[in-house]
Amino acid sequence: MTRITPFATDEVDPSLQEAMAKQRRSLGLVPESLLTMAHRPEIASAWASLASAIAGPGTVDGGLKQLVAYVASATHGCRYCQAHSAHSAERLGVDPDKLYHAFEYDTSDLFSEAERAALSLAHAGALVPNEATDEHFARMKASFTDEQIVEIVAVIAMFGYLNRWNDTMATTLEDEPRTWATDHLAPNTGWAVNAG
Repeated sequence: MTRITPFATDEVDPSLQEAMAKQRRSLGLVPESLLTMAHRPEIASAWASLASAIAGPGTVDGGLKQLVAYVASATHGCRYCQAHSAHSAERLGVDPDKLYHAFEYDTSDLFSEAERAALSLAHAGALVPNEATDEHFARMKASFTDEQIVEIVAVIAMFGYLNRWNDTMATTLEDEPRTWATDHLAPNTGWAVNAG
């Protein structure tokens, strides 16, 4: 159970209605993390704007951004964000086998060189202490523009925030991503919920 009671969607400050609508369109639901942040509407609003700018349309394929989010979250150990990012990746057309073999990115034929570079950076950037190196960036520059690299690093950083938020708050994983992760991730990766 989430350590701070989230607001019900009809109790949220009216200024957050647009943010909730964006999350509903993007994820198919309003995540409990946003409903908990709603105790401080200015934080929730700022978070929603940042998330929209990073996760929304940009210069990098949305499916790849979700794979990056998944690897960063799995590296951190945030089951809540793993479930959400994997479910979103699959909804965006990512082959579920890529999720099941995400940490075989350097050896699996499932991944392109560009995906390998991005997932390697996601893993290194999510470690504590951070292990991103100049070599990661040289590898990234072979496949991505500076603008795209900034977008990918923003995904890694955004999920660093979310991973810590959801693990610290013990955010309860919503039914739809929990069911998807239980049905798809658990039998193929050993994923087990530890949130909620």
